[in-house]
This record gives sequence, C-alpha cells and structure tokens, in this order.
Amino acid sequence: MNDSSLSRRRLLRAAGGLLAGAATSGLFPAQAAEPRKLTRNTDTVRIGWGYGSLPDIAKQRGVFEKTLAAKGIKVEWVGPFPNHAPSIQAVVGGSADFGFWGSTTPALAAMLAGSPIVFNAFDIYSPRSTAIIAKKSSGIGSVADLAGRKVAVNRSGLGEFLLIAALEKHRVDRSKVEFVYLNPPDAAPAFAQGKVDAWSMWSPGVDISRFSNDAKDIFNEGRDLDFLIDYSSLVTRRKFTEENSELIRAVIDAYYVEGAWQSAHSAEAELLVQREGKYPDQVRDYLASLKRVNQFHEADDAAFIAQFQRAADWLAERKIINSRIKVADYSIKV
Repeated sequence: MNDSSLSRRRLLRAAGGLLAGAATSGLFPAQAAEPRKLTRNTDTVRIGWGYGSLPDIAKQRGVFEKTLAAKGIKVEWVGPFPNHAPSIQAVVGGSADFGFWGSTTPALAAMLAGSPIVFNAFDIYSPRSTAIIAKKSSGIGSVADLAGRKVAVNRSGLGEFLLIAALEKHRVDRSKVEFVYLNPPDAAPAFAQGKVDAWSMWSPGVDISRFSNDAKDIFNEGRDLDFLIDYSSLVTRRKFTEENSELIRAVIDAYYVEGAWQSAHSAEAELLVQREGKYPDQVRDYLASLKRVNQFHEADDAAFIAQFQRAADWLAERKIINSRIKVADYSIKV
C-alpha cells in the first residue's frame, strides 16, 4: 500500500469516528479496493466558497487546510460567491480550481454550453430547506395564488426548478406566472421592497428573508417536492482533474471529514455560518434545529448516477436546461 493510500484510509477512519455506528457508514461512499494511479502538477488548490456552504464552514474551522497542508497542499480561498453560476464561471475562467458544492442544475447548463467542467463528487444533504416564500400580507396563501404574480428565481438553478415543480404539481400554467431572473443579492431587496411578490430561494437566504419580511413558505422542497431533482456537487475543469487527481482526491476526502463534522455538530456549524452571514439568532436557531446531515457519493456511484440522470431528464423535459445530457460522461472518479 502506498503512502497516499494509507493516509487516505487514516483520514476516512478519523472522519468515521465523528459519527457513531450505522449512521456513519451511510455518510461515506464505498471506495475502490485497488487505489488508482494519481497525478499531481501543483501544490496549491484554489477553492471557491459561498456563505452557508460546506466550504464556508471548512474555511472557518481551519481543519480542512491543516489536513491538506499535511500532504504538502496549500489552500487558497476564492469568493464569496452568491450562488453556483459565478462559482462555475470562476472555475471555467481559471481563477478557481473548485466550485463550492453548489447546485448541479447550473453545472449541467454550463456543461451543455460547452464549459470544460466535470463533477468530482456529490452531496445529498437533508432535510432540504429551499422554499418559495411570500409575505403574509401579500394575499398569497398557496401555489395557485402565484398566478398573475412576479416570482424571483435564479436562472437554471434551484430557484427556477423549484418554482416549475411547484406550478406543475399544483396544475398552474407556467405562462400565468412571471419569472423574474435575479441572483440572490438582487432578489433579496426586490422581495423586501415588493418589486416581486414571491421568491424561490435556498438556505440561509430564504430563512433570513422569511424572518425579516414576515413571510411564509408557499412550497418547501423537503416537504412538498415529489422526488429530489437537484444535488450539491463539487466541480473542476476536466483538464485539472486529469492532471491533478491526487489533489482532487485529497480535497474530496478532506471535505468528507468536514461534512461528517457538520452533520454531527449542527449547532456549532450554524454558529460558524451565522458568523459570516451576520443574521439574527432566530434564523440560526431554526437552521440548527433542522440538524442537517450530509451524505456523499462518489462520481462512479451507479445507483446515485441513475437517480441524478432521472433528475437531469426532468430538467431537460421542462426546458430548464436546453437539452438532454448523459451525466455519467461528466462525472469523473479519481
């Protein structure tokens, strides 16, 4: 067994110690019995991050950087990014090597547009908390009431697909609702000022806005969506993956440790996120009460890829992404 394989096994064993019993085995993906030949052409990794994301927690805790430093890898943080699309653009443009565990939907859209990026790993966190919210004073009490209204969404992302899924489930004609395409920094004030009637958004942004605007959920991803359509994903450039698989493997394994810590320490994790996001304690306490858990999947996990393919087909059929895509062709195991 080579040194990198041995240290990787120790890393995973250390992560496993964070969670007890069967719960741990469900969080970490199975690994290949035979280690693959790994490549490395740099000693620095530039990692994107955004508020409330797994990298946000990793950046603040410092364990992630120490883990990689022990392997001679220096971490440079790039961000914060407001959502996954600009994070992907940074990866494509070469100013970052990794995205920030963002939505798979804009990543698929970028791949279809010719961006040379691939998925390296996936995370299903639960419970899901993306939601469509409306002010209690708006007169909107259900998805049906969105007809004739303006709803802020991020294009080809969680916001857009959740709104489409909600309208479809409640048999509201899509043409009856005005989709207002805004990134989160612009959507938040638009919703607060009444320039849009509702907002489809993920945590913690949706929770902050619900609290500060006396709003309520009209449709909640974890409660109301019939099957999971979007996942968290780690993306890099295909060439970087081919030339630096050793670094990618080290980054993925370090994130597995970080995700296990977050899963086992909800209150502490949410306190770190609040420190960066600077939002009220009531929002932090609500998020901590969810006790969200990360479940990771390797890029060659056949059962997961089949589930992901179903979601990608759903997105293509509804024109959220512009055509079908074979997700396995863009999921690269290292």
